[in-house]
Amino acid sequence: MRPRPWPTPDPVGPGQESVWDYPRPPRLERTPALLEVWLGGTVVASTREGWRVLETSHPPTYYLPHEAFAPGALRAAPGSSFCEWKGRAAYYDLLAGDPADPVVAPRAAWTYPQPSPGFEEIAHALAVMPAQVERCTVDGETVTPQEGGFYGGWVTSRVVGPFKGEPGSMGW
Repeated sequence: MRPRPWPTPDPVGPGQESVWDYPRPPRLERTPALLEVWLGGTVVASTREGWRVLETSHPPTYYLPHEAFAPGALRAAPGSSFCEWKGRAAYYDLLAGDPADPVVAPRAAWTYPQPSPGFEEIAHALAVMPAQVERCTVDGETVTPQEGGFYGGWVTSRVVGPFKGEPGSMGW
């Protein structure tokens, strides 16, 4: 079988960055951007003290501090997964609205309680799968979820691809 060729990066415009300039292994960096997560018509998380994980071919995955989530918005969910870079993840359901009958986004958020070296700063911070909630925003811009159903990247007008997760990207 022939190896798949790497894609040609999309052109970068003013104020944009290419995911093909991101490193592998990924880099963790702070962001002062206003990050918000919406569910059930309300903001369930908001912060200007988040982080971005930048990895070659992926749009940024944003992590919000635990304190950014509204009281009652997080419920521990069963299961775990493993990331070769960050370690073992634990999952949370996101909840909004009436506590007796909440809107629930099952396993929409994850965290690394004991992250691997280099990612200690995001211990207990949470990433959110934008396709599982009403919307996520970066400085007011509604993000497009990274394709593929497995990845949690937030696509904004500030990043260009092509992105891992799109059809045909399995071998990247």
